[in-house]
Amino acid sequence: QVQLVESGGGLVQPGGSLRLHCIASGSAFSRYTMGWFRQAPGKDREFVATIRSSGGHTYYSDSVKGRFAISRDNTKNTVYLQMNSLKPEDTAVYYCAAGARIILSQVTKSSAYDHWGQGTQVTVSS
Repeated sequence: QVQLVESGGGLVQPGGSLRLHCIASGSAFSRYTMGWFRQAPGKDREFVATIRSSGGHTYYSDSVKGRFAISRDNTKNTVYLQMNSLKPEDTAVYYCAAGARIILSQVTKSSAYDHWGQGTQVTVSS
């Protein structure tokens, strides 16, 4: 029902910033909860941030809270992840995800999301 295309990843120095974009095509973007997850080599995929369909509620993992910000523009079918004060441990493949009818208790669970982007590499290194 929705396809996701990510952009904005790359190489950045510690302390720097990146802004990830995820553009959705398909049906009813404005009705989807959107999330960002990441996976580092040898590690499980982990939750980063989520935003509800209206944009009225956001939630972050403890590891990124205060440094990252998720937002969306429903007129452009786009969700963003602004990443500031980046650390080497933020290095990972970042995935955009979408899901319909996700209850609040499940928004941090990757299994709750039905659609996924291809992933974009973020590398934080000197």
